[in-house]
This record gives sequence, structure tokens and C-alpha cells, in this order.
Amino acid sequence: MQRIAITPRPNWTQKVEEQGFLFYDLNNYYNETAAYAFRADEIDALEKATAEIFDMCLAVVEHVIANKLYSDFHIHAAFADLIERSWEEDQPSFYGRLDLAYNNGQIKLLEFNADTPTSLLEASVIQWYWLQEFDPVYDQFNSIHEKLVAHLQDCAAHLKPGTLWFTSVKDNVEDFMTVKYLQDCALQAGLANDFVHIEDLGVNELGEFMTGSGQPVPNIFKLYPWEWMFNEEFSPYLGHNMDKTLWIEPPYKAILSNKMLLVYLHKLFPNSPYILSAHYNGPGGLQHYAKKPVFSREGANVSIIQNGAVVEQQGGDYGEEGFIYQQYAPLPEFGGNKAVIGSWLIGGEPAGIGIRESDGLITGNTSRFCPHYFA
Repeated sequence: MQRIAITPRPNWTQKVEEQGFLFYDLNNYYNETAAYAFRADEIDALEKATAEIFDMCLAVVEHVIANKLYSDFHIHAAFADLIERSWEEDQPSFYGRLDLAYNNGQIKLLEFNADTPTSLLEASVIQWYWLQEFDPVYDQFNSIHEKLVAHLQDCAAHLKPGTLWFTSVKDNVEDFMTVKYLQDCALQAGLANDFVHIEDLGVNELGEFMTGSGQPVPNIFKLYPWEWMFNEEFSPYLGHNMDKTLWIEPPYKAILSNKMLLVYLHKLFPNSPYILSAHYNGPGGLQHYAKKPVFSREGANVSIIQNGAVVEQQGGDYGEEGFIYQQYAPLPEFGGNKAVIGSWLIGGEPAGIGIRESDGLITGNTSRFCPHYFA
């Protein structure tokens, strides 16, 4: 794995805008002055690790459900039936992203963005078109788009009759364009779909989910975290509508997107080469660790501690449910740029990677996206 200095393509800003990448310049997010180069055997190792880690994550879900460990994950028991039904019925899941540290040949899971991952469009489309102009002789670990369209076709048989809705919050261009890209994939898969802002969802007099214009919602993909859903005013209607509304990502993702997942991965698979030691509300003897809220986004409220001293931290509004303490895994560094690999799962299958790099130790919302290739 190497970081290679490259020359940005002529008119690259116009090109990525035409491809729907409208948030490329937020905090200088998209970086076309560097690319990451891999060997084929490194890609094979990342693909293998992604598949094996995902299998372990599913085993944690099975363990949590079988042993009714919802309180450990700060999930109210009122939503147990919703979660269990989604798991037992294997309700459709479109995607997820594992964040991996790949350093000196070792691959470590940092966390699983299982419910609301972004950076999808840039990983799927933007870096692929970049490669065609950079040098199409090279390859890229990226079959995200093809797998998405094919998987959405497979999901069609598991949807309820009627429209597949997509939703995200208002005034967030990154979330909106991620959802619009997924809508386009659904259209290519032959699925009738539409969009509604989540603020405009409600229930009718029968307690059934409706759009603001009164249209029924039989299927809906939400780019909105389950822990927020469970705290919404309409949350009591989630269980009431299990037969009428299918939510994607499925409710069992409330377990997978929760950082208590990292604690239970360590409990169940302490000898896995991919799993870091992790503990709840205490370092458990760790000397160098990342302190992460049970629920958080984009590195918010994360601290890096070494020998009892905080060496870096991010502010934010998370942490009410407590913190997990995860063994620190150093990211590979290239001239001050620290790179984390986002490894994508489409329908539970490894599908490609995207690279984000940071100046600091914590990958957050100012991290830059860089394309990659392998030979």
C-alpha cells in the first residue's frame, strides 16, 4: 500500500459535479492530488478480512438476540420484537461499510458503519471514472455499482407491493446525494421508487406511516440512524406497522451500528487477528486506546489516550450512553496523511473499498477521500 502523488484531471470539478458529486468541496473533501496504490495480494487480503469480519458481526447479532442483551446495547426492550422479526425474516439490507486499519500487513476493524454509511457515491462511481482517465490498465477493488444494481433486483421479491421510498434529513447535501444515487441504482434495477424527507413522514388516523401528501409507505430506505428512530415521536408506531412498512436498513442493524458491537466481537472472538480488544466504560488494562461513545457520528466525542494522557480528541454532543474503550490501532502514515480503508459490503458481500485520509489520528468529517488502484 503506497500513497502516490498525482496530477488532478483537467476540468475534474466539472466532471465530478456532472456525476452527482455535489459535496466534493466541503472541507476540501475530495482529493485528486494523491491516489493509493495496492498490490493484488493486498486487495485479496482486504476482501477476505471483510467477509470474515462480517460473518463475526452477524454472529454477534445472533448472540444478542438469543440472550436478550438489548440493555447492553442501550436499546429499549419495546423494540425487541421489531429487531427480532427483521432478523428472523432476513429482511433486505442494501449495504454497509467496515472501517479498517491496514498497517504493516495487519488488518484491524475500527468500527462498522452498518446502518447509515456515506462516501458511497465517491467509492462507487467517482473513483472509477477517475481510474479510466488516470490509467485504465490498472484495476480497482470496486464492483459496488454493479453489485448494488444486481442486489436491488434480488431484493425486489422481498419488498412489499408498492413504492420503494427513500428518505434523508433536509439540508444535508451529502446524505441527499447518497440517497439519490441509491434511487438511481433502484431505478436501474427496475424498482419503482420515490423520495420523501424524513421530517415529512407521519402517521394517519390508523397509525399507518404516510408521506406528507398522504401516500402510503410500504417500503422505505432511510439514511437515518436507528437510535434516532427509536427516540422519534413516531417510534411507538414502528412495531404497530411491522406488517405494513418494511424499513431498510433493517432494524437488526441497530445492533450492528452500535459500538457495543466492538465489545462483543472481542468477547466472542478474542483470538481473531482482525478484532481489537474493547471494553465498556473502562479501559480494561489498555494503555493506548480510543475512547468512543456508544453512539456517535464522524469521529464526534472520540479521544485517543496514550499512557493515561489524551493525545487527541474531538468535541460533540454524544456520550450519554457511555463509552467503549478500544485498543488503539495505528493507521498507516504517508507524509503526515493517515489513511483508513472503508470496505464496502453490498448485500453482505465484499464489493470494494474507498480511502479517507486525515492529518490527525481521528477520522472525522474533515477527512479527505482519495481514489485507489491496484496492479
